[in-house]
Amino acid sequence: MFLSKRIHLMFFCFAFALSISAQEKSKAIALKDILQSLERQHHVSFNYINNEIVSLKIIPPKKHLSLNKKIDYLEKKTNLSFENLDNKFINVFSNNTLDSKTICGYVFSKQDNSPLENVNIQLDNGSGTSTNKNGYFELKKEESTDLLISYIGFSTKKNLVSDLPNKNCLKIYLEVEVSQLNNIITNSFLTSGISKIIDGTFEIKPKRLGILPGLIEPDILQTMLQIPGIYSVDESISSINVRGGTHDQNLFLWNGIKMYQTGHFFGLISAFNPNLAHTISITKNGSSAFYGESVSSVVDISSNPNKFEKNNFSAGINMINADIYSRFNISKKGFLEIAGRKSISDFVQTPTYKQYYNKAFQNTSITNFSNNQNVDYSSDEKFNFYDITVKYSQKIGQKDNLIFDFITISDLLKVFQTARINNTIQSENNILYQKNYGGNLSWKRNWNTKNSSKFNFYTSSYELDAEKNKIQDNLIVRQENKVLENGFKLENNHILNSKLTFNNGYQLNEISTTNLDEVNGPIFYRKIKEVLRTHALIVEGKYNDTISKIYLNIGLRLNYIEQFKKYLFEPRLQFNYAITNHFNLALLGEFKSQYCYQVIDLQKDYFGIEKRRWILANNTTIPIQKSKQASISFSYSQNNWLFTLENFYKKVIGINSSSQGFQNQLEFVKINGDYEVLGMEMLAQKKINHFITWLSYTYNKNNYHFPNLEQPVFPNNFKLDHSISWAGIYERKNLKIALGSKWYSGKPETTPISSIINSSNPSNPKIDYNTPNNKVLDDFFQVNFSTTYKWESLNEIQYKLGFSVLNVFNRKNEINEYYRINTITNSIEDVKTFSLKRTPNLSFRITY
Repeated sequence: MFLSKRIHLMFFCFAFALSISAQEKSKAIALKDILQSLERQHHVSFNYINNEIVSLKIIPPKKHLSLNKKIDYLEKKTNLSFENLDNKFINVFSNNTLDSKTICGYVFSKQDNSPLENVNIQLDNGSGTSTNKNGYFELKKEESTDLLISYIGFSTKKNLVSDLPNKNCLKIYLEVEVSQLNNIITNSFLTSGISKIIDGTFEIKPKRLGILPGLIEPDILQTMLQIPGIYSVDESISSINVRGGTHDQNLFLWNGIKMYQTGHFFGLISAFNPNLAHTISITKNGSSAFYGESVSSVVDISSNPNKFEKNNFSAGINMINADIYSRFNISKKGFLEIAGRKSISDFVQTPTYKQYYNKAFQNTSITNFSNNQNVDYSSDEKFNFYDITVKYSQKIGQKDNLIFDFITISDLLKVFQTARINNTIQSENNILYQKNYGGNLSWKRNWNTKNSSKFNFYTSSYELDAEKNKIQDNLIVRQENKVLENGFKLENNHILNSKLTFNNGYQLNEISTTNLDEVNGPIFYRKIKEVLRTHALIVEGKYNDTISKIYLNIGLRLNYIEQFKKYLFEPRLQFNYAITNHFNLALLGEFKSQYCYQVIDLQKDYFGIEKRRWILANNTTIPIQKSKQASISFSYSQNNWLFTLENFYKKVIGINSSSQGFQNQLEFVKINGDYEVLGMEMLAQKKINHFITWLSYTYNKNNYHFPNLEQPVFPNNFKLDHSISWAGIYERKNLKIALGSKWYSGKPETTPISSIINSSNPSNPKIDYNTPNNKVLDDFFQVNFSTTYKWESLNEIQYKLGFSVLNVFNRKNEINEYYRINTITNSIEDVKTFSLKRTPNLSFRITY
């Protein structure tokens, strides 16, 4: 009996042992499955070589253990190394000793420690490979000395082969921020904060901007005027000319919204808050195929920050306006940004305001009303402007980002004038209102490390209204110009490998313009509304080899205009080759088109202050404007010297004479033609410690061609044969000083043949002119000065004081001249317009 019990007990123990052994064996599963389970449990990502773990099976760690203890358990059971990077990425390495002739490694982004796929790994003898999706690579050493690691969007890294270990694998981290410098030809162009990029674009960072002559704030468009080839013949930033083009031929975008109003004070101040924008990209030629609707330059203003910032607030005031800026985080992944600016003329009219007012309104119906009046003349003027911008940004998960932008710009002028003429009181009440508002909803989706998409829904509305009320005659004249644009844009980006990217997209635009003219006596009413809808397909391929130093971007934009059933092909080209480490060659070219632009019906429209109104092409009497442009440039940079030389050719066809601002025999003629520009731009710049000095020179040969005229070829209204600018800038710690000058030959004018009025038609007397633009005005010369000083209190509040003087020597520069008939004296009157007189400005800003 006892023996029987012992046998049963031994059998039970043996069976239990077998059961335990079987259970342990059954619990052993593939390591890959264990890692995938841990990824779901702890929201991490394991990076490994599949061949190293495919044959391993172990019992999974207990679920209640922490992530670190589970990793320790796996290391003991597998003899592998596990590197935990911020509990996000865990790299799995083999502990096996590699062949002494083999190099292996993992490449990660230093920004987020994520593995980088398709990184270009190359030895200096030409052999190379690329990383897999886990960032891993293997390469034979051979007889080489240098290992180059390059990846688009990241800095190129170099390692000496002799310094590489033979055991384990390399862990290489590439930096994003430094990598951007590889695409920069010049990091301080004219001053700090302005760079020239490898694709020919000028990039301005207002928050990093140094100082420029005459500027104490980073005014976007005033800064733009410092770049060679960009100027304004009448000192107005509402009349910016890029290589001979008119202002409306430039495309101005604010966070994807097309802006139809760009200036306050009718062109003397930029309409964009200088304390808001993070990046301004300016392209004179060779623009991306994603930009349409312009035949001249592209100015893309983006206030999207590249990184998450802390809460901040700032406020400032100068002798024209006051502004506030606030940015605060509403969550870990979202922030709200608000900025506003308003003129202070409602409270005080400073000397700066008075000089601006005199410049903006000279020789308009506002000032002409007072001409030849007696001492009883009086005027009550009210002028103010404001702009407001709002941004809301929200990251959704790891792959999505939603951004909403809103902007509104407004200028209002009210002038009430009275005068006693022949014992009769004459009075006028003039109101001029100009505004532009827009909104943009943007959603960006990163599908994976190589593919992303961006969707934009945007709207822009522009309105210009004027009303003149001659009270004693009960005569009311109204004028109105409106533009409404709505659109959708899709952009897809694909990284094919470390050198090649492919982009494609689609854009839908609908633009409507309305023009109204109304008079109550005699009754006259005219209202014209036009609508155009366009579609665009975009493809673009970029090749960027940081080793061979070749950059190539080829794009194609296919436009289709519904109303005209017309297709337009627009190829684009950007090519840059670094011949040496210091010498660059660039080729740029583009075909572009534009079907919404400005014309002038009468020089007295909108009181002569803002004479231009937006219209749409009709493909007959008002053609689509088309441009083609090509340029070749060279740049040399070494030992803090910079030399640039660019030769360009530009031709724009389909221009209408009413868009060119003629004030001669062509003022009331509406014919179509083209203009052709051949020019050269040069810059020499030297930096010595804290001092930068530069000298630029621009030459333009710019002529119109109107085939229906008796003399079809003559100089362009915006032609400046020669232009020279110089500046000396000193920046050290918190003190910045800039002194500069600009000189250019006078713009063309048309003179009368005789001082006697042609009265052959008594009902329509006229002036007999010489051939168009037969003469040029006197040379323009101006010296400007500015300085700023910044300091910080113990509680980290930052203060900034600025002072500037425009036209230091108070030179009287004539910027325009035309002729008109004076009906009172029955003679030809010579009318001249002059630049700003000496104009000081003072600013103060506080930031915390």
